[in-house]
Amino acid sequence: MADYLSITAEKRTEFGKGAARRVRRADKIPAVLYEHGNPPLHLTLPGHATMMALKHTNAVLTLDVEGERHLALAKDVQRDPIKRTIEHVDLVIVRKGEKVIVDIAIHVEGHAAPDTVVTTDYTEISVETEATNIPESFTVSVQDLPAGSQILAGAVVLPEGVTLVTDPEALLVNVTQQISEEALEAELAEAEGEAGIVAEEPEETAAEGEAADEAASEAPAEDA
Repeated sequence: MADYLSITAEKRTEFGKGAARRVRRADKIPAVLYEHGNPPLHLTLPGHATMMALKHTNAVLTLDVEGERHLALAKDVQRDPIKRTIEHVDLVIVRKGEKVIVDIAIHVEGHAAPDTVVTTDYTEISVETEATNIPESFTVSVQDLPAGSQILAGAVVLPEGVTLVTDPEALLVNVTQQISEEALEAELAEAEGEAGIVAEEPEETAAEGEAADEAASEAPAEDA
């Protein structure tokens, strides 16, 4: 079996949160290896090597589990929300030629026409592809696109052998006209009016208050 990203794993016999914490303290990562029709295999993976191997999503690993080698797809990687360290990995056994459904990131490049706003509605799409030939990402260009332009999932150019699973009509990127500050203020005022909100008078600044008091003190007193 060819080495895609080779990792030496150990079988794990202790389970639960306490056991998982002990594994992490030893700079290792708890994992589960799934295979259709067989019970899951609980593993311990080396921390640094696994972190390097899983720098990219949908990584395919060659796992050496006590002399047995398995080709496995990293299906779910759980990370600490703050430290971003890997806390747990779910892997699934795959075989050469087998097709899997995976989510692939969408990268937007280029600059749309002046005075436009580019909004990304989807950051990834689902495709079916060979497990050993998974694309890392797809790129779509908004270069010079005018306001009103849209890029749908069906417009993404896919490599041979890759099939789109996401709805082809799904909106990935939307290019709209940039609204001016005056138009934005007008829309806000209209919305406030419809909601019955009355704009408050601007508060008197300290300088304005002092000037008013000074003017009043200097004014001549009226005759009684």
